Parts: sequence; structure tokens; C-alpha cells
Amino acid sequence: MSGHSKWSTIKRKKGALDARRGKVFTKLIKEISVAVKEGGADPEANPRLRLAIQNAKGQNMPKENIERAIKKSDGDGADYEELTYEGYAPFGVAVFVECTTDNLNRTVASVRSLFSKYGGSLGVNGSVDYMFERKGIFLIKQREDMDKDEFTLELIDGGAEDVSFNEDYIEVTSAMEDFGNMQEKLDELELEVETAELQRIPTTTVSLDNEQFEGVIKLIDALDDDDDVQKVYHNLEASESQMESLT
Repeated sequence: MSGHSKWSTIKRKKGALDARRGKVFTKLIKEISVAVKEGGADPEANPRLRLAIQNAKGQNMPKENIERAIKKSDGDGADYEELTYEGYAPFGVAVFVECTTDNLNRTVASVRSLFSKYGGSLGVNGSVDYMFERKGIFLIKQREDMDKDEFTLELIDGGAEDVSFNEDYIEVTSAMEDFGNMQEKLDELELEVETAELQRIPTTTVSLDNEQFEGVIKLIDALDDDDDVQKVYHNLEASESQMESLT
């Protein structure tokens, strides 16, 4: 595995195979709620909501669920707060956790407990943030008639730093400041975008043997399964065989 890019693809495959659709929808609904509270219920006037809707559709969330979430959030829906936690998994793997919660005490207790249970340590803000760069990551379904070379040049023109073709999908990376331009370019090309988000990409990575790798994965998966956790980023490097063990 090279950096976070291949990891996100593997996690997408894993999520498609297991029975965690409900948890995925819960996280998407929270993002819709925060977006509505922040910028209103009109997606045309609220870029964050427009993006949240796009990502929900990419995960096959039914239209009526999306509309219900927007309507509820525009009324008396729960007031969520966004916060982050930083720390280390075993063997020096940096972990950055993004949360959305309506109960700060519950969330910090849960995150601290998971770090402790799986041999990690929760740190202070800034302890691992410097090890990550914010990048725009777009996952796009390939079309059979696509000219890969021409397509790649089009995306570079739109601000892409990297274009990776993986089986049925294309993963595009952009600088954080080019995120909006990249969205516009993909709209212009009329491409079906499954997810579009700003991610934290590690600048350095840590490689482990199989036993150590499995121990770190237990913490990462446990954090990812927590209802208050939206995203988990890390700098764990993995071999091809270790990636295969996740599918």
C-alpha cells in the first residue's frame, strides 16, 4: 500500500462487502445535518450540503432518506459539534480522528477508551497533525469508452496532482486549494463521482510485520465503527498481502 490513497480504495471495497451500510448512512446523515446547520437547506446556495448529497448518492443512499435528513436538520434536528483527536496506535503509527457529536463527554470517553484498549495513546492537538497534508480525493467510476491519456490531461488541466486507475474506479488527487476547481472540471466532463472529499494524506508512513499490522488495524477499525467518528486517518503502510487480508 502506498500512502493513504490505496488504503481508502481497500476500505471502500471492504465496506461494500460487509453489513455496515447502516453505519455509513448514519455518518452521511450527520454530515448533511452539519452542512444544513452551517449554510442552510438549499444545496445550490450551500456547497458543503451539495457535496454531502453527492457523497450520499455515491453510497446509494435512497433519495427519500437524503430529503428526510435535510428537512429534519432544517427544523429541530440535533445540534452536532465537530472535533478532532490525535494520537498514536501501537508501534508508532500516527492516527488522526475526525468526529461529529451531540455529546462531547461521551465522544472523548469513547475515543480515549478505544486508544487505551488497543494499545494506543491519545495525544494533544497538534501531536500528529503535522504528519498529514490536506488533499482533495475524488473517486470516479470509469466509463468503457474513456481515453485514459486524454482524460488524464483534462484532469491535470483542472488541477489534478495525480490520477490513478484502479479496476472500475479512478482516484484523483488535488491540492486542497484546487478542490473546487476539480469539482467543476468533473461536472464539466459529466463524470459519475462516487465520493469527493478533503482527506488527510500522510507525509511519511510506517511499515509493520503481519502481527503488528493486525494489532494496529484492530484500533483503526474500532475507531471507524464508533458512531461519533466520521473519519480515521493514519500513516500505516501495508504490503500487497496485508492489503489482501483486509478484503
